[in-house]
Amino acid sequence: MIQFNYETDFKLLDETKTNSWINECIEKEGFELGEINYIFCNDEYLHKINIEFLQHDTFTDIISFDYTLGKEINGDIFISIERVEENSNKYATSFQDELHRVIIHGVLHYVGLKDKTDDEKEKMRQKENEYLTIFNKK
Repeated sequence: MIQFNYETDFKLLDETKTNSWINECIEKEGFELGEINYIFCNDEYLHKINIEFLQHDTFTDIISFDYTLGKEINGDIFISIERVEENSNKYATSFQDELHRVIIHGVLHYVGLKDKTDDEKEKMRQKENEYLTIFNKK
């Protein structure tokens, strides 16, 4: 089950489509959905989590807590809408594409993809782009 939670005025345009897409991506990776909670928030909210749980005093667009058990995806994904908006401008992409990239980025971590090295970042970006294409065709 996927739950979308809002700690800001933002709302997804189409929760049903987004839910279906996330499920499809998880299945394509050979996993099954357990429970994922998406929490959409602002910079301040996510900054506090970053300091408290990760000891990072920086702003970020996403923090994911992975509770995956074997092949069953479970976790909490916090997304700063302010960071997504700023990054969409910085990278000259639409807000919706950047939002969907971040939404699936958390799931890709849960299925084992990393993004610490340049090679890992490249593989992560390829998968994000693959799944963005699927979303945009729906």
